[in-house]
Amino acid sequence: MNILKSLLASAAILVPAVALAEGETVGFSQIGSESGWRAAETTVTKQQADERGITLKFADAQQKQENQIKALRSFVAQGVDAILLAPVVATGWEEVLEEAKDAEIPVILLDRNIDAPEDLYMTAVTSDQVHEGMVAGNWLVEAVGDADCPVVELQGTTGSSPAISRKKGFEEAIAAADNISITRSQTGDFTRAQGKVVMESFLKSEGGENICALYAHNDDMAVGAIQAIKEAGLKPGEDIKIVSIDSVPDIHLAMKAGEANATVELTPNMAGPAFDVLEAYWKDGTMPPKWIQTESKLYTSDDDNAAIYESKKDLGY
Repeated sequence: MNILKSLLASAAILVPAVALAEGETVGFSQIGSESGWRAAETTVTKQQADERGITLKFADAQQKQENQIKALRSFVAQGVDAILLAPVVATGWEEVLEEAKDAEIPVILLDRNIDAPEDLYMTAVTSDQVHEGMVAGNWLVEAVGDADCPVVELQGTTGSSPAISRKKGFEEAIAAADNISITRSQTGDFTRAQGKVVMESFLKSEGGENICALYAHNDDMAVGAIQAIKEAGLKPGEDIKIVSIDSVPDIHLAMKAGEANATVELTPNMAGPAFDVLEAYWKDGTMPPKWIQTESKLYTSDDDNAAIYESKKDLGY
């Protein structure tokens, strides 16, 4: 968009850059609101659409693939100009994406990948989720040194690309550390409530004294687990180390309070790069690469978590 704005300015065209997208309609199939990060992604996507003059048709799938497929078919029937899809799971998309392709409606994946032929979507705007898991695992390896460290793992939604990739990356990072092992692993479905419930079961089955660290595939599950640890009479962040992914405001409050140790940021602004791609495509048919990687960053309790919280609290988390 910066290059586009410069070109328009140099040509002395008195039309704002967003005019290229004005009048376009984009359907957005969102997974749901299972986490604070997901809510922030929705908020930022709506803000980005408003700023660019794009009409956004929003559909909340309530974490059900069948709802997303219905939404995509509705978008195709309405003749939208493009579709943004945050897929709840990785498989089962071929038929409905073929329908969008036949209707010549470009589809852009947001924050998650799918297991489908690449010609069925224009691009995927995601982080490197394997890398996210590796960053979390590498932090734990360094944090515990040579100490024996049994780990419990809160997985994301079964079958989703973040759950698969974040698990893979973490396991790769700790593979060479003989002192670190995952002793229990179960889905918390990316929700705070389930994170608490599953952590309670981990504490009951393993005993808090036998858990060195918790690795959660997202911060909301970690926040739920922190509550369970406190209710068990233990000190999260001290008795049990906490490392998770997303960098939502509440995890920074937990780190400020000494109740969590590290998080890997997942930016909620996936729509900005997606709309940039669409504007270029609508302007002159420019096609993007098949993967646009967003930045990830490690935050720890050593950072100014109060300031980070303030910077994030109004983003819709």
